[in-house]
Amino acid sequence: MSTITRTLRNLWKVGFKDYGHQMQYIGDTKYGALVGQDRYGNKYYENLEEDLPLRTRWVDYKDKELDASHIEPGWHAWMSYMVDKPPPDDKIMQRGLRPWEPEKPMINNTGGRAAYTPYSTTKPKYSAWDPVAKPRDGSTPFTKGDIREGGEFEPKA
Repeated sequence: MSTITRTLRNLWKVGFKDYGHQMQYIGDTKYGALVGQDRYGNKYYENLEEDLPLRTRWVDYKDKELDASHIEPGWHAWMSYMVDKPPPDDKIMQRGLRPWEPEKPMINNTGGRAAYTPYSTTKPKYSAWDPVAKPRDGSTPFTKGDIREGGEFEPKA
């Protein structure tokens, strides 16, 4: 959460449209320079004038689903302050696609409906216990003199 003055200052700098977008998806107002865009379509921003440490870099996701697996490895290293240069400025990251990288980015579906679930073809060694209840015939399991049935505690007539 930010202060009122910081929120109003950022509202003045980004405008009402981006202010509403940031409040809807980020929950805070931020202002900074666009650093770059990745293959997913995510936009990365940085504000070095920010007075809060480790909150100077952020991502604006293309999709409305906020998932950290949508960030590419080079941008992830930049976002988490492992490297100082963003991938467009870093010579190592400008190599393009490596032979093992897919051309179309793959999203991590763990925990979602499209997650991989293994299917076992072997018979299990143990089976689950299936309780069987005896049919009720209307009789009670208690004896006549049992306390739970009233027995000796019934009022005498």
